[in-house]
Amino acid sequence: MVKDAESNAEADKARRGRVEAKNHGESAIHQTEKALGEHGDKISGDEKKAIEDAIATLRKTLEDENSDAEKIAADTQTMLTASMKLGEAMYKAGAGAEESGGEGGDAKDDDSVVDADFEEVDGDKKE
Repeated sequence: MVKDAESNAEADKARRGRVEAKNHGESAIHQTEKALGEHGDKISGDEKKAIEDAIATLRKTLEDENSDAEKIAADTQTMLTASMKLGEAMYKAGAGAEESGGEGGDAKDDDSVVDADFEEVDGDKKE
């Protein structure tokens, strides 16, 4: 049994690496598609197409059972690199909202924040 484990260790390691890379790739696709749906209008058509093409390439790689972890990781990185323009646009949009008093405002201006004092009560003590 130990010999079987030792002889299959390399294959198990490769299989585990592929599964981890595949999970990372699928997660990256999900996050990128969500961001693209919400903020895709903030980038140019060419940039949007480049991201969509990178997603399609990564999906194809993930579906191919013969793809190894390195290929999946490389295509994931390519997609993430393509989606950087989207991240920049989202960041700029967020910075603009803060300057205009939109989301991300300062907590000091929030009237719903309440300071409170508390007293720790030990249930074992009798007073």
